[in-house]
Amino acid sequence: MLASTQTADAGTVPGASLEFCLRLARAYAVLTRRLDNALGSLHGLSFSDFMVLYHLQRAAGARLRRIDLAERLGLTASGVTRTLLPLEKLGLVARQPDPRDARVGYAVLTNAGQQLLEHASISAQSISQEATQMTPGHKIDEFSMLLGQLAGINLSNA
Repeated sequence: MLASTQTADAGTVPGASLEFCLRLARAYAVLTRRLDNALGSLHGLSFSDFMVLYHLQRAAGARLRRIDLAERLGLTASGVTRTLLPLEKLGLVARQPDPRDARVGYAVLTNAGQQLLEHASISAQSISQEATQMTPGHKIDEFSMLLGQLAGINLSNA
């Protein structure tokens, strides 16, 4: 009863939130598969790898504390470690210790990683534009804000 009261107060039809979340999950699965296929065949990257490189590139000095990278990717600390290992072996990402605190480690985008990301970004951008071509720009901005709220993104961790 409380849930239906809350949805009515929020101005949504009962069940609309669940339907939205189910469609969002389906859209994520479809887009991830498309991006994985394109990035894998053209650049040898998974979409997960691409996201790691993308977040590092956007960070100050192209480096992030491993725990901050895990937060941006929605992973645990051990999950980000497992994700980074193959990228480190390929020379796309490097480890960097904090000289003041041995417990803190950074993931750093290498020059090779930056170059690969530049090429892969063209492919990812093309797929993204194709996926959203029927959606007006102002709607994309609105959806982006909503998705940011759902993910808990703010200016400090975007």
